[in-house]
This record gives sequence, structure tokens and C-alpha cells, in this order.
Amino acid sequence: MWFSILARKVIRRGNFLSVDDLHEKLANFIDFFNDKLAKPFRWTYTGKPLAA
Repeated sequence: MWFSILARKVIRRGNFLSVDDLHEKLANFIDFFNDKLAKPFRWTYTGKPLAA
């Protein structure tokens, strides 16, 4: 789920001038996410256990 959030908020419509620029924007988003938005995911699956 976290990678989906990252893709939607940063990568999908991002404009990156270089690989270093992409890296900087990713690092800034990760810091922002951890400080402001991060909370545990609540799992809601109540069906039968998955068989391996």
C-alpha cells in the first residue's frame, strides 16, 4: 500500500530534472509522510485463512 501512496503522490505527475532531483523529492516525501501521515494500516480481512 505504501508504494501505491508514493506513486500517486510523487511519481505519477512528477517533473524530475535528473535522477538526483527524483531522489531528493522521494526523500523529502518520505520524511513528510513519516512525520505527518504515517499511521498503522488496519487490516480488515475476515475471511478464511489463506492456504499456502
